[in-house]
Amino acid sequence: MMRVAVTAPLNLENMMMTTPKRIRVLAAILAAVMPFTTGAAVYSKSKSSSFDVTMRVVADCTIAANGIDFGQTGVITSAITGSSNINVTCTNTTPYNVGLDAGTGAGSAGTTRFLSGTGANVDTVAVNLYRNAGSSLWGNTQGTDTLAGTGTGNAQTLTVYGEIPVQKSPTPDNYKSTITATIYF
Repeated sequence: MMRVAVTAPLNLENMMMTTPKRIRVLAAILAAVMPFTTGAAVYSKSKSSSFDVTMRVVADCTIAANGIDFGQTGVITSAITGSSNINVTCTNTTPYNVGLDAGTGAGSAGTTRFLSGTGANVDTVAVNLYRNAGSSLWGNTQGTDTLAGTGTGNAQTLTVYGEIPVQKSPTPDNYKSTITATIYF
């Protein structure tokens, strides 16, 4: 236990500051604190100047395509269908046309397309790509067999409808063609 000795009674009157003394103490505190405050000075006069903030938006489009996988089959006695999406984003009100080239399959030209086998296999598989399910072959000639649209500023999804028609069954192999989708704007 700790003991504290009191030598004189507390006198509250001695501890109270007079008004002039309080003002001096407050002024000293403010003088010490003011350099650390972030308040801006207030001025009575001002002048202004305006400036423009600008940007130019030009007609532009992007395109991304997904492949079609028709799976596997043996004898092709009935049509095999599949579909895929092409995602197009164009600036608002920008007219566009999307075309599909003939692809890399041997013998492909215009809207006549083939999938090619691998290695020494010279067999091909005919494939049709449509703008609408079952009709309107999709090609790459603007105004003739491309798909037209107008940009909205948002992504638009276009569907590619594919069909392997009934045909002579080729040699067992993996068949492929790489099609390039192009957007004209």
